[in-house]
Amino acid sequence: MTNSCDTHDGLYALAYFRQIYGGQVEVNEAGETHTVTLTNEPLAVESLHLAWSRDGRHWTALNDNQPVLPNVWLRDPFINRGADGWFHLLATGGESARDCLYLRSRDLLNWDEPQSLPLMESVPQANNVWAPEWFFDAQCGEYFLLWSSSFEDAGWKNSRLWCCYTSDFQTFSKPSVLFEPPYSVIDGTLLLHNGTYYLFHKEEEFGASKGERRAIRLATSPSIEGPYTLHSGPLNEGAHGGQIVPVITEGPAVMPDPQSDGWLLLYDFCMGNDYGISYSPDLWQWREESDVSFPPNARHGSAFAITEDELMGLQRAFSASAL
Repeated sequence: MTNSCDTHDGLYALAYFRQIYGGQVEVNEAGETHTVTLTNEPLAVESLHLAWSRDGRHWTALNDNQPVLPNVWLRDPFINRGADGWFHLLATGGESARDCLYLRSRDLLNWDEPQSLPLMESVPQANNVWAPEWFFDAQCGEYFLLWSSSFEDAGWKNSRLWCCYTSDFQTFSKPSVLFEPPYSVIDGTLLLHNGTYYLFHKEEEFGASKGERRAIRLATSPSIEGPYTLHSGPLNEGAHGGQIVPVITEGPAVMPDPQSDGWLLLYDFCMGNDYGISYSPDLWQWREESDVSFPPNARHGSAFAITEDELMGLQRAFSASAL
């Protein structure tokens, strides 16, 4: 998620966790789910990791690709600098499945005590809160939170994007459905550009009846609360249009391209245990970049601007050498 331009030095950080998927869920012609083994050596390092980059394409891990906040369990970390100057972190986690994890920091080194935010406490039928993010809405001076929730037996089944507002990450408006397309949707992230809100998200549909449609799509709106209009991307045409980046991908993060006037969309190849980037000059047409590098096993990252001083502090703390 990208807000208005932050003051920075052309530097970006990537917050992520690490995972190697051991299996892939598939659906047969009878509608039955089963798991196909991908590897006998799965990995799950579900903690905050950080990397940095000057070009947005080649990312150097801090702390030798080990957790920088090792005692806090989380997945899908989202970090950005708030209007108050603090870095605010939201992530999948918390004390219950209907909560998310929240922390804040001045310098990405010293963090306040973790808090569990009960975003869906008033909706007891919800089974989860996945991949929460926030966007500072300058029009009302509050933080707009969005996440995905499902009401079925698996988080990826019939999911919708939900939202609420907060001014202090302590009290919240009543949650409501933000985006309900004609398919299951997870992993929403927002960008405001020239008065239009761009909602990148993952279409999460697969099986004999619907085919394999698990990749990044785009919807837009003149209002942060929608309604959002789907953009028909060129890939994997199906009943509801196409996607904008290759199958199978998830965890989108969009950022300005440090090398041009365009944009970069970062995503992980969730079943391929890899990471990728697509470039766009206009946020509509995307092409996959080939010369990219990420920390091994990185998953579901968020990219945000940092300063030279902040990078130097991180490097000193984690004994990393500058390029």
